[in-house]
Amino acid sequence: MNLPTLSLLETRVLGVLVEKQHTVADTYPLTLNALVAGCNQKTSRDPVLSATDAEAQVAIDRLRSLSLVIESSGGRVMRYAHNTERVLALPSQSVALLATLMLRGAQTTGELRINSERLHRFADVSAVDGFLRELAARGAGALVEEMPRAAGERENRWVHLLSGHTAIAAMLAPAAATAAPETIALSELAALKTSVAEMRVEIDLLRASIVRLREELGAAPER
Repeated sequence: MNLPTLSLLETRVLGVLVEKQHTVADTYPLTLNALVAGCNQKTSRDPVLSATDAEAQVAIDRLRSLSLVIESSGGRVMRYAHNTERVLALPSQSVALLATLMLRGAQTTGELRINSERLHRFADVSAVDGFLRELAARGAGALVEEMPRAAGERENRWVHLLSGHTAIAAMLAPAAATAAPETIALSELAALKTSVAEMRVEIDLLRASIVRLREELGAAPER
């Protein structure tokens, strides 16, 4: 299917459902309270969120409209399960990698192999790389993207594309590797996106100026 752009909280809800299906199978599908707790978890999350029950319910309802989440009645409360594999026609290995990216942000293949171990145990890094490249070359639309290597880093990082353009994840990844993630209120995200968009314009202009200067100086193109 041609999946529309999902919000940060929507991808977090989806990632939590995939994760908890494997890690707390006895209580899956999840109640709203359990799902919100998973979304706001302070460990194994980047960024850390502070979503309310109402915000999470809105995200759940939209995911239900896309058939990515299924609602079921269990006891006295409603419970929720994901339907990612069927809707996106993906193997469980790919869903495990997507969920890990949705929960933890940009990561290298090595980090993904370690962080996704509870969802799927990959034999080696090359297996992770293979599934990532399949997701990037997906005929119905790429679901992940390999970002250019940042200064000072030895490996490229991967990000998911379920939330559209990946500028925020790419720019925050180096900081996240060295510092504890800050809690981000959903109301602050719009301002952050605007700031990042403005910065990208300035960066593009700077890069164009550098290219012109190198051409004028007769320098070889930068590889």
